Amino acid sequence: MSAPAPTEPAVSEWRAWRASRLAAVTAPTGNLALIETRWSEPGSEAPEAEQEDGVTVTRLQRRNIVTGAVEHGIRRWDGNSPAIRHFETIDVFDYDPGLVLEATLRSGPEPKSVPFEHLRDNGRTRDLAVPGDILLTYQGADYTLNAFDDEGTLLLVFGDATNGVDTYAAGRFLFVERRPGTDRVVLDFNRAFVPPCGFSAEYNCPMPPRQNRFPVRIEAGEKRPVFRDGYAPH
Repeated sequence: MSAPAPTEPAVSEWRAWRASRLAAVTAPTGNLALIETRWSEPGSEAPEAEQEDGVTVTRLQRRNIVTGAVEHGIRRWDGNSPAIRHFETIDVFDYDPGLVLEATLRSGPEPKSVPFEHLRDNGRTRDLAVPGDILLTYQGADYTLNAFDDEGTLLLVFGDATNGVDTYAAGRFLFVERRPGTDRVVLDFNRAFVPPCGFSAEYNCPMPPRQNRFPVRIEAGEKRPVFRDGYAPH
């Protein structure tokens, strides 16, 4: 059976999404603009940052992965960072309508906590709230995936056999669309994207847990950022 042909509206929407991604990562506080993340000692206030022309400072906090104590931090964003100056594009696979997949969200009365290893946590894990299990069948195999709650949106962190070959080695992200009033969700892998840590070493991104790793190639969505003159963000 031949693969379904993409419709023009679907392709047009995908191209608009792609344009929005390129605009977002190059924005003054986009992924490419992050030049520093600095954390205070537990129990201390956020570190001070000097004001510089063209640099934006924001504040954030997290829990210490060992003690659970609140840590305060700052981030510095430069709209003329080296990464932005050398950025060319984000390489992508061609649009594939066969990788717009429906699945079932099996949720309980309360979210469950699922441990996610993060890129710069030396193998330790942080528990993230997962509203339920996503039950997906793809190429005859059944998967139980966990997408965590990212400010009200389901964010799937997944890996597949393209990682480190064609796509960013640590995995990719995908926002999962809920079908209103149903237990159905849509995973449009054409909108899979490189996580923030693929653009700046100052991010600490969650990595795919074992249940979110596909043993097959998912040839859709973003591959890797492309930079000029041999520049690398790490």
